[in-house]
Amino acid sequence: MSPLVAPRTRHVSFIGVTTGSSAIMGVFPRWARLLALGDVVITGYDLPLHAEPPRYREVVAAIRSDPVELGGLVTTHKIDLFRACRDMFDYVDPYATLCGEVSCLSKRDGRFRAHAKDPVASGRALDELVRPRHWQETGAEALLLGAGGANLAISLHLLTVRPRDDRPQRILVIDRDPARLEALRAVHDRLKPDIKVAYFCSTEPRQNDLLLTGLPPGSLVVNGTGMGKDTPGSPISDEALFPKGALVWELNYRGELDFLHQAHRQRKARGLTISDGWRYFIYGWAGVIEEIFNLKMEAHQVRQLAETALKFRNDPDSDRRARQDDGAGGPLKEG
Repeated sequence: MSPLVAPRTRHVSFIGVTTGSSAIMGVFPRWARLLALGDVVITGYDLPLHAEPPRYREVVAAIRSDPVELGGLVTTHKIDLFRACRDMFDYVDPYATLCGEVSCLSKRDGRFRAHAKDPVASGRALDELVRPRHWQETGAEALLLGAGGANLAISLHLLTVRPRDDRPQRILVIDRDPARLEALRAVHDRLKPDIKVAYFCSTEPRQNDLLLTGLPPGSLVVNGTGMGKDTPGSPISDEALFPKGALVWELNYRGELDFLHQAHRQRKARGLTISDGWRYFIYGWAGVIEEIFNLKMEAHQVRQLAETALKFRNDPDSDRRARQDDGAGGPLKEG
């Protein structure tokens, strides 16, 4: 009779640039207990920005072939990874096909699957920032700094989900890479949008300042460049002036956050409403967990995840202290 072999701990993977600094590394174990996910840990894969295709294929092959790897979340590398690994997936969901990106990897019924979850996650977070009828009442526009996967997802929400009379008068997209702008434009062209989208290639913050200053009051300004987290600095200069009453969304929630600090310095004088990427972080991971573990979370469960994550964000050592107080490292008692 063969000896019993203890099953290996299952893994959820996180593909990014500096995954060890992400709150999810501390939050996920608490979520796993809260959702009764069983014996599962999170593993980070750090890759440089715009890594060579073989690096992406190596990581994806490891996740695909290892039976204890359940799937994972992709950040920063969504477009580059999809381009390098498209042929490695057995199933690609409609958003991933449309956007040419992947933010979630999962396995189901022996198939290795790619998903783009950002359009849903960004839409949920955006709807918390932009109240109903905002565009209809203000005639405002949207400026998306960066043409990567996050801003692509936000643009899809703005172009297709809101009622036609409650969408921006115009969407402006700025990126330093003309190829990324063309890729974004190609997706938009397939949608045949009925509002104007303008594309600008710019490498100079002061050029971006001019477009920012020209926006109508109440416009949405989103930093989706990764600057302030993955790379230093901000896409605008310290002399840039936000529109009065602007809705300012920094998609990062950690790092130097230069853009966020620039907005806060003008918050009172310009009447700005400012949000960071925390809620986006929550909604993004919630959607990925649903896909990987084949479960559907109710609204109250997502609220519990957010509350648990916020406790960790405010006091990262609370989990360690709770384990010490519990004796032999038993489960954390959620309040």
